Amino acid sequence: MPVVDVYNVKREKVGELTLKDDIFGVEVYPPILHEVVTWQRAKRRAGTACTKTRGEVSGGGRKPWRQKGTGRARAGSIRSPLWRGGGTVFGPKPRSYDYTLPKKVRRLALKMALSSKVANGQLVILEDYPYTTPKTKDFVQLMKTFEMEKALVITDREHEALTLSARNLPTVQVLPTAGLNVYDILKYDHLVVLSPAVAQIEARLA
Repeated sequence: MPVVDVYNVKREKVGELTLKDDIFGVEVYPPILHEVVTWQRAKRRAGTACTKTRGEVSGGGRKPWRQKGTGRARAGSIRSPLWRGGGTVFGPKPRSYDYTLPKKVRRLALKMALSSKVANGQLVILEDYPYTTPKTKDFVQLMKTFEMEKALVITDREHEALTLSARNLPTVQVLPTAGLNVYDILKYDHLVVLSPAVAQIEARLA
């Protein structure tokens, strides 16, 4: 079973934590991670692109000119897709890009993403975030102490001081354990987990 060190905000070791091998020690299979990330990004797509067909654009109530005798091509409506300002053929319409993915696959991918952070030494277990007043300066100092730039922080509860301290940093995201997902784990270089949140993660994926 993986054993990781637990640190305080000054990067002083305050203990050790034994992680479950079937959650944090899973063999990583990249195609599974790719499949789940693709699914997550598809779910996030707005799908609001919309074009007008020839029946929806304005104008075109009458034939622009007579059928024969003008020397020009035959035309029945100025809404034709061949004309400037005409309708669009097979253009996008509002739709949902969501599709289903087996729950077992999603769960396995989450375990693989966590395991990859442990294997690469990119998992930081923080004893707690002791500050109660929101200050970006305090959080920036924490990032410098641990030599991190891009990090995903997982909390065990709604931690207002931590969330407000980190919200102005574009390379940091704070999520509760319920919001833990494969895409965000892989997006950020480091995964910072408050010590009490580890038990919640293990209970969720047990």
